[in-house]
Amino acid sequence: MKSNQASAHPWMANALPDIKQAMLQEIGAKSIAELFEQIPADHRLKKPLKLPRQLKSEAELKRHLVGTLSRNGTCEQYLNFLGAGCWQHHVPAVVDEIVGRTEFLTPVWGSPQSDHGRNQAWFEYASQMGELLNMEVVQLPVYSWGCAVGHAIRMAARLTGRRQVLLPRLIDPERLSVIRNYCEPAEMARHIEVVPVGYDKKSGGIDLADLKAKISSETAAVYFESPGYLGQIEPAGAQIAKIARAHGAETIVGADPISLGVLKPPADYGADIAVGPTQPLGVHMHCGGGVGGYMASRDEEDYVHQYNGFLVSITDTARPGEYGFSLSCAHQTSYGMREEGRDWTGNSVYLWAIANAVYMSLMGPQGFREVGELILQQAHYAARALARIKGVRVVFREGFFKEFVVNFDRTGKRVARINKALQKRGIFGGKDISKEFPELGQSALYCVTETHTTDDIDRLVAAVKEVVGK
Repeated sequence: MKSNQASAHPWMANALPDIKQAMLQEIGAKSIAELFEQIPADHRLKKPLKLPRQLKSEAELKRHLVGTLSRNGTCEQYLNFLGAGCWQHHVPAVVDEIVGRTEFLTPVWGSPQSDHGRNQAWFEYASQMGELLNMEVVQLPVYSWGCAVGHAIRMAARLTGRRQVLLPRLIDPERLSVIRNYCEPAEMARHIEVVPVGYDKKSGGIDLADLKAKISSETAAVYFESPGYLGQIEPAGAQIAKIARAHGAETIVGADPISLGVLKPPADYGADIAVGPTQPLGVHMHCGGGVGGYMASRDEEDYVHQYNGFLVSITDTARPGEYGFSLSCAHQTSYGMREEGRDWTGNSVYLWAIANAVYMSLMGPQGFREVGELILQQAHYAARALARIKGVRVVFREGFFKEFVVNFDRTGKRVARINKALQKRGIFGGKDISKEFPELGQSALYCVTETHTTDDIDRLVAAVKEVVGK
């Protein structure tokens, strides 16, 4: 095909005008604008984007990216106390070694029938997560904790035929945004109403009186987290599940799996469906994207037939002592039934399922107990030390894991200013939550994991004392 342009864009071979015109003629369209008529005019750009010049070689692109990224401060360079959904946990070297092997890295997706090695690795993930959660059925991980909650709520709506979910007022705003997307706008036929439930001012847990006032015959599920977004351990999990069950609603519990060496699994206090993040189990922070979310339940037909994603199972073969691993109920996914599937299957993180399996096999029950106890000890040590600083107060002082809220109202300084001063001292302070929860005042969410030493915490305390004292 003759081109009326000297060369194509290096990354978009079809960008030449004559090629675009040929494609328009093939589909019967007069212009590119005609392809976007369904988009309201006020949602379209009125003028071209001001883009930087195109980079014409791989070497030039690499230099540009390295130069851009070098302006960032990393958690290797800075002492980091940020968490809030993506946490700095230790990733053993063997985890990276195994997920980087070509037999896992390159065929992370392919023919479900032929790749038994990959299927077996996925089965190991599901079986180990099942032991950790005390649940029998575990789906392959979805993109994030928020996605897992969204799928679980929609599952509950299908199971009950109801269109309302109750969830905590103290929830990660980003996770809540994802949940609202899954619950769809009010104008849509499958809309699920999202109703926030107040919190107990002392513990940060669910306000049971408010829960009882809001739950009804329209409620499909009650969702709560333990530990919650602000680190608080829910003290009334069994009571919440009992209230939900009395009204015919499902109980969905979000739990950080790294906490389950020291905290009861959700099933033990009444969860019907368990969800949460998988990133703490051997996955690096990776700028916060695609960190993984798990979903699990009891092995009951009603639940199994409502999963939207992939379930991997084990079975005997014709040869005694030999086993096969393959997908179960794959027909009910969007891959099997397209728009008729239980729910759509979006971006997933199946490679991280293998990382999770390796991490869990390395840790074992004793390892989970030890890391959980260490996190508890270090987090509470940090909270007590910060609370001794004049003007600094720890909110929800009892019953937290890994994360806790620090209030600076009495120092007369804003969290943003304190964090800026800490950054100059090589420290990432806690996440500023003063806009997310104004009622908590000038507060920050601090995170302490097994990667923090006592010296690290003492350095933070000394820096905060110096900053707020000025």
